[in-house]
Amino acid sequence: MKRAIVIGASSGIGRALAFELARDGYSVGLAGRRIELLEEIRKELPAPSCARWMDIINIEEAESVLDEMIAELGGMDLIVISSGVDCDNPRLEPDRLRWAVGTNVMGFAAIANAAYRYFEKQKAGHICGISSVAALRGSGAFPAYNATKAFVSNYMEGLSLRATAAGLNIGVTDIRPGFVDTPMTKGQPGMFWLATPEKVAHQILSAVRRGRRVAYVPPRWDILARIIHAMPYRIYASISKEGGKETWKTD
Repeated sequence: MKRAIVIGASSGIGRALAFELARDGYSVGLAGRRIELLEEIRKELPAPSCARWMDIINIEEAESVLDEMIAELGGMDLIVISSGVDCDNPRLEPDRLRWAVGTNVMGFAAIANAAYRYFEKQKAGHICGISSVAALRGSGAFPAYNATKAFVSNYMEGLSLRATAAGLNIGVTDIRPGFVDTPMTKGQPGMFWLATPEKVAHQILSAVRRGRRVAYVPPRWDILARIIHAMPYRIYASISKEGGKETWKTD
């Protein structure tokens, strides 16, 4: 049986992925900050599973929990790093910034590194990181959110380049969702092409199976992403003129 660990599995994309993976024949490890929700999910999964409390901002503890989960599952073939925070910080307060960077940058990189080292010894494995379409440009309303998601995408590319240069059979997939119907987007203005977590999870697993390095989900976001990325600053600024009121959080 294949073995997968989902970091940030208590709700949204991570939760939906846990069920998608279990249906696909994976035994699943669930990690996140809301252990009671993880236990509920574990009981519902149609496959062997385990659940552990983890907050990736606490790097050494998170790495230790990851090791425990790998041992309980008897190994790991795939890790999905879906945990992250929304970085809402209208007053640009230092504490909120430290929390955002600590979780979305330092925590993400630490778990990705730990997984890479494990797969390096195993000679095979797959790392899937959840970034965002928001990684492509800055945001006046959520500067830390977009910036940390850009870090995720660039870090994933770096790990992919590293594995390729070393001739290792380590797949790396950077998932860039558009707007997904999760607690993070609920009630926000300007939502369109809103996808369910279940639909997104199905497309993520499909991207992993096909060995995609970058995948926009749903796929229609690929075209819009290319337009946004190529847009001159003056035009991009004009459509984002609300500045602190704009909405550009996706997962």
